Amino acid sequence: MVTYIFRRLVTAALILLGASFFVYLLTAASGDPLEEFRASNSPQKQQLMDARTELLQLDTPAPLRYFKWLGGAAQCLVPFANSCDLGKNIAGQPVTEALGFALIQTLTLVTGATVLAILIGITLGIITALRQYSTLDYGVTFMAFLFFSLPIFWVAVLLKEFGAIGFNNFLRNPEVPLSVSLGIGVVLGAVTAVAAGGAMKRRLLAGGVVFVFVTAVLIYFSATEWFKTPGLGPVVIAIAGAGIAFAVTLLSAGLKNRRALQSALIAVGVGVVLYFVLQPLLNEATFLMIVLLAVAFVLIGVGIGYLMGGYDRGQSMRAAAITSFLVGFLIVLDRFMQAWPSYFNNSRVRGRPIATIGASTPNIEGDFWVLGLDSFTHLILPTLALILISLASYTRFTRASMLEIMNMDYIRTARAKGLSERTVVMRHAFRNALIPIATIVAFDIGALIGGAVITETVFSVRGMGFLFLDGIAHVDPNPVMGVFICVAITAMVFNLIADLAYSALDPRVRVKA
Repeated sequence: MVTYIFRRLVTAALILLGASFFVYLLTAASGDPLEEFRASNSPQKQQLMDARTELLQLDTPAPLRYFKWLGGAAQCLVPFANSCDLGKNIAGQPVTEALGFALIQTLTLVTGATVLAILIGITLGIITALRQYSTLDYGVTFMAFLFFSLPIFWVAVLLKEFGAIGFNNFLRNPEVPLSVSLGIGVVLGAVTAVAAGGAMKRRLLAGGVVFVFVTAVLIYFSATEWFKTPGLGPVVIAIAGAGIAFAVTLLSAGLKNRRALQSALIAVGVGVVLYFVLQPLLNEATFLMIVLLAVAFVLIGVGIGYLMGGYDRGQSMRAAAITSFLVGFLIVLDRFMQAWPSYFNNSRVRGRPIATIGASTPNIEGDFWVLGLDSFTHLILPTLALILISLASYTRFTRASMLEIMNMDYIRTARAKGLSERTVVMRHAFRNALIPIATIVAFDIGALIGGAVITETVFSVRGMGFLFLDGIAHVDPNPVMGVFICVAITAMVFNLIADLAYSALDPRVRVKA
């Protein structure tokens, strides 16, 4: 194993060295960094040209400039030396500073979108594989390929028009007419009936329940002006938590494991009690506090599962921990909702909370919750755009992998032994179906660091993509190389991790030297 990893790292380093040399030369030869001054009539034209020549070392041949840059970049390998030097950009700013800011912007934008796309895509892929050739399968396939085929800039523009401008206009007078509530209920009920599958009676029942529920909720929201003062409250958290407890237990242990179900329900009860206890503390919340609370909720769930025990204590601990964490998430979500009126009426927001450009509202002031809502409202549209575009690949790959696994001999053997379908799917098929996804995720991580160039451009986010394009436009190799090195190293490392993950996901695969 160690020999294999060492050999892979050495090979990756050699590839990176050669690739960086060619990227630097191509960038340096792509244009004239002094072009904007040559056509200038400024009396300081020559001084400006001399200053830029000195800054970018244009009087030195490009290959020699590369090796000078490489010498500074090599200092980044020395830990804790604080001597990393990737040069300066055309504005005289150290590339390490510009790269750090751009990296934070890109990670903030793309990480959530990638994680959600993976989770939703894998879930839909498994469901459609288990219900192959059903109406749901055809519908998900159609929608996935529809969004995958749409240009990202078009999706972004549509989201701006209807998700930002239209929704902001709605928030001025957030009343849902009865006819609209009924129409939305009918549409969602029909979709549910089609997706439910089974006998017609079952379809009609599922569609009817969804129709009544959605219509009632919309009427309630309109009557209570919920969109102006949203919130969940302990009752909704308790009901939602109970549903989460049943769902988590069903997937992780099975409802026949009463100890696991009881552990999850007790975790919900503890979470509801903590809802009241934590309210004063959450008024002074910080990011670190939220992280510590998340860890505390998980530990509480683990403790409850351990005390409840049962014939499989691990299943009880897992079900209670996941349920407790999700209940904690609902508590934090409720607190964000409580801060919505303060954010909505902020003088910098001016009643139009869903933003179309930038990563934050300039000069906005507020507590942790207001600033968190500001970040969320700026991220929601680009996040949706990236999810819709990237969802198809995860869905289709997971579906194909799951279909292949479900036809394997060991799956038929598991069924012949009398195992439940949940056990067959979750314990035997799901793990092996993730093997091809590991490779896709590894490559997507590299693309994540590289930034969604078009999305960042449409939504005016100054991330890695913006930094890369700006360097190309100004024939400035240093920021281009900074982005290239980050993306290349990340892609190589995660590709290695994907190979190593094969041995963990599939016991038939072993990494050998």
